Amino acid sequence: MSKRGGCEFLCVALALTLWVVLEPAGVNANETMEPVVVTASKLPRTAGNVTQKVDMLDSQDLSVIVSGHRNIADYLIYQSGVFSSVLSRNDANWGSVGGLSQKYNTYMLEGLPIDVFVEPQALELLTFDRIEVQRGPAAVLYPNYLGMDFAGNQSPLTGTTNILLKERFSRPETFIDTSYGSYATFGGRILHQQPLGNVHFFLGASVENSDYTNYGTKDSWLNMIDDPEYQKTKFYGRTTWFINGNEKHKVSFFVNHTNHQGDAGRPNRGFDHEYWTIHSAYQLPLSDAFTLSAKLGYRNYDRSWEEDNYPTNLSLREKGGVRQAIVPGDFSIAFEHWQGSLLTIGTDFQTASYKTYTDSGARLVSNDADAVQYGVYAQEELVWGRTVFRLGGRYAYTKHDIDLLGGKSPEDESASWDKWLWSAGVRHAFWDDFAVYANVGTSFVAPSIHSVGGTLRSSDRGVPGKDGRLPNPDLKPESGVGLDLGVDWKPWKNVGFGVRGFYNMVDDQIVQVVVSQKPSQAQDINAGDTRSRGFELEAHYSPVSWMRCFANYTYTDTEIENKKDPDMDGAEVPFVPKNMGNIGVDLNLPYDLKVSLYLHLAGKIYDSTSKQNRNQFSGYEVLNAYVEKILHKKDITTLSFYAQFYNLTDNEFEMPWQFQDPGFAFTGGFKFVF
Repeated sequence: MSKRGGCEFLCVALALTLWVVLEPAGVNANETMEPVVVTASKLPRTAGNVTQKVDMLDSQDLSVIVSGHRNIADYLIYQSGVFSSVLSRNDANWGSVGGLSQKYNTYMLEGLPIDVFVEPQALELLTFDRIEVQRGPAAVLYPNYLGMDFAGNQSPLTGTTNILLKERFSRPETFIDTSYGSYATFGGRILHQQPLGNVHFFLGASVENSDYTNYGTKDSWLNMIDDPEYQKTKFYGRTTWFINGNEKHKVSFFVNHTNHQGDAGRPNRGFDHEYWTIHSAYQLPLSDAFTLSAKLGYRNYDRSWEEDNYPTNLSLREKGGVRQAIVPGDFSIAFEHWQGSLLTIGTDFQTASYKTYTDSGARLVSNDADAVQYGVYAQEELVWGRTVFRLGGRYAYTKHDIDLLGGKSPEDESASWDKWLWSAGVRHAFWDDFAVYANVGTSFVAPSIHSVGGTLRSSDRGVPGKDGRLPNPDLKPESGVGLDLGVDWKPWKNVGFGVRGFYNMVDDQIVQVVVSQKPSQAQDINAGDTRSRGFELEAHYSPVSWMRCFANYTYTDTEIENKKDPDMDGAEVPFVPKNMGNIGVDLNLPYDLKVSLYLHLAGKIYDSTSKQNRNQFSGYEVLNAYVEKILHKKDITTLSFYAQFYNLTDNEFEMPWQFQDPGFAFTGGFKFVF
């Protein structure tokens, strides 16, 4: 879509707005029976009372999805518009959403941001009540995340993914899960949840040990000579106090700790990662109309690893690491008023510290920086008859203070940016089961310290054995605009359809490109002006009570405009497939047998913006199956056996950075609930 196309899109949205304004008011959209979601408004709202498209995956939906990599990102690939893949069980996820990098779709834990690339490896699925996936711009109510590692600062331009934890329990219950699978993988999880008067809590732990297997391509820089063993342990707990038994007056505290250690298949390629995720919240109903919310979190990421002298020899060359500590906070007041309308006013902040180092006998700090970010926001969602109007704005401020960059003091030790952001939307229910919506919003992202400073020196470019990220001190900030227009239609109770078009533009987009395969080096660059456009089609169908089917397809077209660099001008955005889709079926069969079969398909991608030097990766499909049989059931006690089949077609497809999916894997185990 050209700029003219973007104007046409706005005209259509404006025409729709005017049409519904002139139409007489009808039945209140509140009356539509729909799931309750919180991500779009910060307070529980029916999906018909928010302008954005929000998908919800509850704990039952999540329990039948097979994750081949023990990563939360695996559970989201069946959502329209989401292309997410995990490099291995020992590495982070990568991919794209809405035609842009995954960093444009933030992750949150109950409304406070977490890292798109770290927490999906660290959090325990057993603690989740549900995941809400909001599509379209979300940068007014929610801020960027100052995650300096991996792909850098993250922005909710194409949407946000919000994880909601278990909170209230009707009775004491204990869940025990033991499993064994491919690559001699042993696993065990335990979770106990219980109410104690007005206090509800859960507490648990999990452990997984595996020999794992080679996940590098033939003759790659990974060059594993032994199994890449790992051990992952987690501890987690939460308590919520409903003060005086009031559902809306509550205070809660959650903590999750994960330790992930192992090796990458060579004697001196060990790693030891430690992650802390802490979340606290307080909600106070000031009156029937006013609700105050305050949230404070803490994230600590401490990753360390070894580097050897491969390909010369396998002796230890040095140790390296990165340490991050991030404190996000949010304070808001919600005012519920006229016919279900909602005004939200608030402020949020983040502080971040970031340090990278190498140690070859003496520790050398490469990058050392602190960052702060704060914002003030307001959003009105006005309900008028069958129509919901949304308008909001945010003032965003970010500052970086840099002591060291690439081991040296930078010329500019401090840099700051401020920006006004805005967002608007409208949703109109023509009938109870047919609604049209449109949204538009802006974003702004400053380059992260990791993007600017890298993990290598500029002189390391092309040097054998120097794997990592090259610095780019000339990076500029980027700003974006996102739009969507969609239709939700549910002609019958058991059938639903959805169509959504999206258009995203980013000026001076910062993208990560692969500089060389061997050594494995990448670099963040300003690719130029980027646009992505496409559409999503989806359908849900339950022909009988024991069967549920779904299918979706996403078409995405991307293009980079950079007149100063012919090699980049006209190239596609890296890691974005033009075509992708999903098909799935869930069966609840007689004799307490449950079967789910999900197919994920993704088209070809490129790993760089350079048309001459980029690598093309073929499309692939992953077919997974989940089977569960209840062996014993009495009162609240159940014992069941389950089997997970990952990648049934044994498709060992290649991924960027010379990673490769290892193909078929099996996990079987027992679940005991009492």
